Amino acid sequence: MLQHIIWDWNGTLLDDAAACVAALNVLLQRRGLPPVTPADYQRDFAFPVQAYYRRLGFDFSREDWDALAAEYHAAYAVTSARAPLRRGARAVLRVLRQRDCVLSVLSACEINLLRRMMRERGVLEHFDHVYGRTDLYAHSKLELGHGLLAGAGLAPEVTLLVGDTTHDFEVARALGCACLLVPGGHQDLARLRSCGCPIVSDLEEVVAYAGAGYRPR
Repeated sequence: MLQHIIWDWNGTLLDDAAACVAALNVLLQRRGLPPVTPADYQRDFAFPVQAYYRRLGFDFSREDWDALAAEYHAAYAVTSARAPLRRGARAVLRVLRQRDCVLSVLSACEINLLRRMMRERGVLEHFDHVYGRTDLYAHSKLELGHGLLAGAGLAPEVTLLVGDTTHDFEVARALGCACLLVPGGHQDLARLRSCGCPIVSDLEEVVAYAGAGYRPR
């Protein structure tokens, strides 16, 4: 029976893909590089983020990655200010709390920014555990995931990870827990299907999975 649900934040609970595209295009425009469309972004975005930026034309023989990450986050702070929660997110979290599910967030977002965004949208109090990075680099979440499972004291066998990218699937597989993927975030449906794991059309379906005790493989 599922007891623990780990949520990704950006693109899964927070509908911020458009905000990320807008912030990225600010940086591209400043360097005279071609802009990306939302479809481009969802088709090509991947972790590690630095490798994705290199494919877009950023020259790291001249660019400082620390400075670029800070520049991006300054732009994202503006473009994401009004980014809403995904449709149904608030109601789903409320129902799962009523069912005594342990709820966690596992994010590549910097932890202070993550908690602030969650607090501003009124959902921080729903979560038992919030794990984010201590830097702005959006690297892999795998190490954080191991720390989260240890901190929660719950086995992978009773844990479900809900995300919007192939990286979320990779993390779930490495942790040994089940995974559900939600389209409409930071990667398109075709890329999510390549993982071969269950895909839900909206967040409300997560409640059905958890309520049935279903453990997708």
